[in-house]
Amino acid sequence: MAAPDWLELCRRAAARASEAIAREPDRSAALDRGAGGDTTLVIDKAAEDAVFAELEALDGGLLAISEERGEVEVNGGGVLRVVIDPVDGSRNARRGAGSFCLSVAVAEGGTVGDIVFGYVHEFETGQDWWARRGEGAFRDGTRLATGASDQLELLGLENTHPSQVAAAGAALEETGAERLRALGAVAMSLCHVAGGGLDAMLTLGETRSVDLAAGQLLVREAGGAVALPEAGGLDAPLGLDMRSRVLAAATEGGLARLQAAFPGA
Repeated sequence: MAAPDWLELCRRAAARASEAIAREPDRSAALDRGAGGDTTLVIDKAAEDAVFAELEALDGGLLAISEERGEVEVNGGGVLRVVIDPVDGSRNARRGAGSFCLSVAVAEGGTVGDIVFGYVHEFETGQDWWARRGEGAFRDGTRLATGASDQLELLGLENTHPSQVAAAGAALEETGAERLRALGAVAMSLCHVAGGGLDAMLTLGETRSVDLAAGQLLVREAGGAVALPEAGGLDAPLGLDMRSRVLAAATEGGLARLQAAFPGA
């Protein structure tokens, strides 16, 4: 099929999803357990349906990999893959506290390194973040660049169960970070590394491809560095079974500081 305008498609999907979420009287209402293993909220389904409506309107086929529906052949399937997290930060969404977003990545093959387009829409602010491979990363049309320093003034944390934070206390101190931030949405933390709002971020537990697919491209296209230690780096598969910690920093030096503090990463 002819290459779609992925940015416009994602913007339409985000607008549909925003409208659908706004109509839901209870963001915390649960439906069932999704293919990714987490409980599916009504807002997860509403946002996912909005994305699938746009994908199903395309002329050609593709494989969609979504947190809720799992792997779905759209219009007969194809080599192209679209990786979807309908609501990243759903705990924030259901409680009305903090960022939550739609994350969509487009890949020409089955690995993280095959991703050619990434898009993140922050529902509360309406901001769009996107990146095209080889063309840079953007927020609402402004080109992004990570910070130039290897120092870690602000370090973002995700997958922050208290036991994980307690176990990582000494390592976090070893990074030299001056302050910690926990946004509650992996995709948004990656976006803020890309935009210079965070100097680095890491997940204390392993996360899935749907959470990191779009955001990691933004970081790399903005000049930063990303590591997926448990999944083979950019060779990590895009299926729902993939699990890895995510480490991202504004510079290679910043990433090395994280890796030194967290052996094996």
